[in-house]
Amino acid sequence: MVVITLGVLTPLLFLLGLAASSGLDHWEHLMRYVLPDATLNTVVLLLGVGAMVMTIGAGCAWLVTAFDFPGRKLFSWALLLPLAMPTYIVAFAWLDLLHPIGPIQEFIRSVLGYDSPRQFRLPDLRSMTGAILLLGLVLYPYVYLTMRAMFMSQPAHLLEAARTLGLSSTGTFFRVALPMARPALVVGTSLALLETLNDIGASEFLGVNTLTVTVYTTWVTRSDLPAAAQIACSMLTVIILLLALEYYGRKNQRYSTGRQMRGILPSRLTGWRAILATCVTALPVVLGFLAPALFLGWESIKRISDSMTISSSLLQSLQNSLLLAVGVTVVVTLVSIVVAWYARASAISGSSQEWRRTLMKVASLGYAVPGTVLAIGLLTPGMALDNFLAELLDFRGLPLLSTGILLVICCSIRFMAISIGAIDAGLTRIPPSMEQASRLLGESELRTFFRVHLPLLRPALVTSALLVFADAMKELPTTLLLRPVNFETLATSLYAEAARGTYEEGAIAALLIVLAGTLPVILLARSQLTSSQSKQSS
Repeated sequence: MVVITLGVLTPLLFLLGLAASSGLDHWEHLMRYVLPDATLNTVVLLLGVGAMVMTIGAGCAWLVTAFDFPGRKLFSWALLLPLAMPTYIVAFAWLDLLHPIGPIQEFIRSVLGYDSPRQFRLPDLRSMTGAILLLGLVLYPYVYLTMRAMFMSQPAHLLEAARTLGLSSTGTFFRVALPMARPALVVGTSLALLETLNDIGASEFLGVNTLTVTVYTTWVTRSDLPAAAQIACSMLTVIILLLALEYYGRKNQRYSTGRQMRGILPSRLTGWRAILATCVTALPVVLGFLAPALFLGWESIKRISDSMTISSSLLQSLQNSLLLAVGVTVVVTLVSIVVAWYARASAISGSSQEWRRTLMKVASLGYAVPGTVLAIGLLTPGMALDNFLAELLDFRGLPLLSTGILLVICCSIRFMAISIGAIDAGLTRIPPSMEQASRLLGESELRTFFRVHLPLLRPALVTSALLVFADAMKELPTTLLLRPVNFETLATSLYAEAARGTYEEGAIAALLIVLAGTLPVILLARSQLTSSQSKQSS
């Protein structure tokens, strides 16, 4: 357990050491010419995306919880679908859809009677506004998830009392429901902002020079690793602020409603209000998932029908993506079982072993750190270990980097929190009495785990494994920086095609990534729907 925790902290410690060892000249140059612009862009992007995800996520969560309108049951789970769409794929799709000679602008010009883009064209999507809109449309489900769960757990009598005292539906939302759900709003927004900070593809496609993009260009384009490490250290300041924001939200996320409290019963909407509610909840799904997915499907069909074959490079990228995702999933699942079980044993033994729970939380910090920061921090110790192994094994080259092991380790550190959280939640649902009964019957601790806990953990293991698999399939920043030579995944192939402007070549890769992420999201939405129905029936 201690070794695993140190493995998570090692990249951050080496990152700080690398940044401190490069001298003051780098810092002076960065502070004068690089960091001001990149920091300003990052802050503006975070503020814009934060406002957008809070508006869409909280608004849609309240609509599907408090009101009944046509399509409500469908949208209650469909609003999660943008989680399956990586940010860089949404940017990839909408850049082509809104191109001056793309389908949308061509249609608008035909309706208005114009013949040329010189006569009429929409504002360029490559801007800060475009980045905020597209990232917000993809990341709002983080807020929707937390707010929906909080709204469903709120006692109905408080809202009814507010209505009795003369508050309208809107006033009840802003003065009663929203303040009670504020911790969930903070937690969901902080998660969305951490994903925004991790983004590299969408920001670069849309021409927004954030800190993450600056780290990548400084390392890869300028071959200046110390400067990249110093910029990454600047990002850690933003990460600490976001983690403090999330901790503040979680610290106060406790409300004693009691099981006997009745939940919110949806009010029936009719007329134009029902139509408006349907349109409002449908719009994020259409713009954030349906339109890009249909576009990618259409472009993929056209590409396959034109050539009647799929290129060997794409098949190789698919194979590499599957190998990477499977490797990361296996490593993360095994390590997460050890970490969660270790913390479970401490919880059963008493509060004197509470430090084990603290170690589990530290082991989950990787998800809060952007992939670019982890990659830079892991490169120095990884290269040192690589050189040692190459000399020991008489290996030509770098065994860890050239075989992709270093990439798997970095992705595993980043996604471990997903699996640890799911497995720990599954273990908490298993009463200690079952384990105690097994031990009294003569079973060892290991056999008790395999015969009692593991079968009961199967749903949590499957769900967490699917989520980790989907995240590893679409991971871009870490893969760009640590992939072996001539090792292309679907994500890096799409990134390269978009950089060259050959969108039709990348549509198939993008569609495959979306399909890989859709199944876990559907399972997550199904579990949310089941939970909602059980709470309403009780």
